Amino acid sequence: MKKISILFLALITLFACKEEAPKDYVTLRGKIINPTTKVLTILGKNFKKEISVNDDGTFIDTLKIVDGFHGFNDGKQQSLIYLKNGYEINLKFDSQDFPKSIEFDGDGSSTNKYLVKKLLFIQEENLNNFKEYFTLDKPEFDEKITGISKKMDEMLADADDLEPEVFKQEQENNKKMVEFFTTNYEKEYQMMAAFKPGTPSPKFNYPDVNGKNISLDDLKGKYVYVDVWATWCAPCKREIPYLKELDNEYKNKDITFVSLSIDKMEDKDKWLKMVKDENLQGVQIMADKNWNSDFVTSYGIRGIPRFILIDKNGNILNSDAPRPSDPRLKELFDSLDI
Repeated sequence: MKKISILFLALITLFACKEEAPKDYVTLRGKIINPTTKVLTILGKNFKKEISVNDDGTFIDTLKIVDGFHGFNDGKQQSLIYLKNGYEINLKFDSQDFPKSIEFDGDGSSTNKYLVKKLLFIQEENLNNFKEYFTLDKPEFDEKITGISKKMDEMLADADDLEPEVFKQEQENNKKMVEFFTTNYEKEYQMMAAFKPGTPSPKFNYPDVNGKNISLDDLKGKYVYVDVWATWCAPCKREIPYLKELDNEYKNKDITFVSLSIDKMEDKDKWLKMVKDENLQGVQIMADKNWNSDFVTSYGIRGIPRFILIDKNGNILNSDAPRPSDPRLKELFDSLDI
């Protein structure tokens, strides 16, 4: 009896002292309302995982990742998610009310809720189309940037239980954003002055997929919405489904959608293949000298995608127009009675 008791105590001690090893993976589960795909894709640095989505929109899987920021998308919508190995986190969203409907629960939910709030703030302030800020006169510009800086700092200060590295990075990002605006104002203001509404647009004259040159002059009499993009540009490709929808919806309207590729000439076949494989709509043309093409340099384009709206007479309406995925684009079209 004494031997049994000693053995029993030894076992109790063994299990009591043994620590559970930390999980070296993330458990991600959740639900997509109104799903548009059967796959939820998680993207990170040198990482990609496709998670199967059930018929009812639910999903669950484990991911062995490098801690940090990742993207998630359902084939159409995309946003950020912060993941660390050991997390058990729940994600829920409605694909028809994105990103407002994004909800997080479980490990890391506070950090991810903050990211959603920051994303919505960026959309509300139209910071993705930041060039519009450089059209403002200096007093209005200063007031706007001061207000944005204050709101971002307040949002960060009010966030609870942020991962320390995220808090530090957000402090740096907010500071860099304000510095970018304030240090570039004079130069950008002068540049944007050349592209005020009503100013004649720089012209293009480039070959389409059949080798026929298409010029801006050929399209007079219709509004022209130009998408400057490239096959290697991930943000550009994310806009393609929305651009297709617009082209279909406005097919019989007074507007032409022009996609201007700035791929290098040696990648022409790659461009032609994507146009065919993706069944890209509208007018598809390719610039002659990629970033150094006249149309691109005339508009001072240094980042893509870039969208430009030109009126029926070839004059600039908006030199940095909303993206196809931005609801404000249709509002702009409606205001023009397109």
